[in-house]
Amino acid sequence: MNPQQSPKDRRQRRRFGVNAALTVFIGRHEIPGFTRDLSNLGVYFFMDLVGKVPIDEDFEFLIELPPEITLSSCCFVRCMGHVVRTDHGSAQLTGIAARILRYSIERETALSA
Repeated sequence: MNPQQSPKDRRQRRRFGVNAALTVFIGRHEIPGFTRDLSNLGVYFFMDLVGKVPIDEDFEFLIELPPEITLSSCCFVRCMGHVVRTDHGSAQLTGIAARILRYSIERETALSA
């Protein structure tokens, strides 16, 4: 790595600023949040973890991509992720960087059936 490079420059894929609804599934808990940026290999999102189950290591989550992003109908991306970093920052929101291990794209009609 070039000494002039920042850690941000080591990303393998470009991330896109996407503000989309996200739900994390931990056991029987469903914890809502929202994305800040997204690529096919990773995601950074915010959620309120105060009084909720912490996210450790691998976890399942669902991202809702609205028509404005997909340029068609609303769709959902079901993912398995691995926590890379947790940022305990402002107020009650926690920022989480995660590597996406695998994902599948599901249409809205497929989820409601």
